[in-house]
Amino acid sequence: MRDTAVSSQGYGPDQNSPFGYSLHHVQLAIPAGSEDECRAFYVGVLGMIEIVKPPPLAARGGLWVRADTLEIHLGVEQDFRPAEKAHPGIRVTALNQLAGHLEANGVAITWDDDFPGHRRFYASDNVGNRLEFLQRDTEVPAKW
Repeated sequence: MRDTAVSSQGYGPDQNSPFGYSLHHVQLAIPAGSEDECRAFYVGVLGMIEIVKPPPLAARGGLWVRADTLEIHLGVEQDFRPAEKAHPGIRVTALNQLAGHLEANGVAITWDDDFPGHRRFYASDNVGNRLEFLQRDTEVPAKW
C-alpha cells in the first residue's frame, strides 16, 4: 500500500537517500550576445543579483544569478532554442505579489489551476524560456 503522507512538496511521501541530494542550480540556455537583455530581466525585473563566474567559465559567456536559495545559470548555446516545455519550478512565498510585479513590468503570465494543493503560473523570460512560479495552497491540501 502506498504511503500517502504529505511531504514538504505538498504531496506524497518524502524519501531520504543515502546521497544527500539537493539542488545547487538550474541551467537555462540563452542565445549568444543576450547577456545584457537577460541581466535586465533576471536582475532588473526578478530582483536577483548577478554572481561572478569563475574565470574559465566566464570566457564562455552567459551569466549566473541568485536570490534567496535559488541560483540560475544562464549559459550561451550556439543553436539556441527556448525551452518552452522543460522549465524550472520556482517556489515562492508571495505568488500574487510576484504576478502583479511581473505584469507591471510587461511580462505576460498564464495561471494554471491543474496542480492540486498549489497555485501557480507560467511566464517566459526575455528569450522565451518557460518559468513556472508556484506556491503551496495551505487552504486546500493535495489529496491524490
